Amino acid sequence: MTVSAERKREVRERARSLVADRGVSRPPVPVDRIAKALNIFVQYAPLDEELSGMAFIKDASAVIAVNALHHPNRQRFTIAHELAHHVLHEWHLRTGVHVDKVILERASLAALGVDDLEIEANAFASELLMPRDLFEPLVHQEIDLNDEAQLTVLAKRFRVSMAALQFRLAALD
Repeated sequence: MTVSAERKREVRERARSLVADRGVSRPPVPVDRIAKALNIFVQYAPLDEELSGMAFIKDASAVIAVNALHHPNRQRFTIAHELAHHVLHEWHLRTGVHVDKVILERASLAALGVDDLEIEANAFASELLMPRDLFEPLVHQEIDLNDEAQLTVLAKRFRVSMAALQFRLAALD
């Protein structure tokens, strides 16, 4: 089963609502503060290189574990992605720990349409980090999408990787 366009719109809307509820009016979106506002504890720890993060519930507390050895932009995406699992898939977390391997592997699975939970979490994370209301005006008014230097500036402004930026550009609706 693959995620429908309607479900992706719903997932993105949930992410936009979180941003709006926090009154975020300019990038970068403070994903750590959003997690805290939702009573989700974010813990940084050195993990194996191939592990980006985990989402789980322990003693009725929601937790996101983030690989402290990864680049800060990657950590932000991991927080947003794991936050998606808490917001969208809490029922799944109640049965065990959700472990996410390196984002590139996860993204390739999502691109293949193999894992619906990962597709949804990636769409949510992308929207949370680069919400439409903050992202699209910059893309349409200020950025030449063929200019790599301008794309790099945009990625830095939102504190995301170039891969995350490209994923978001591909998902503009």
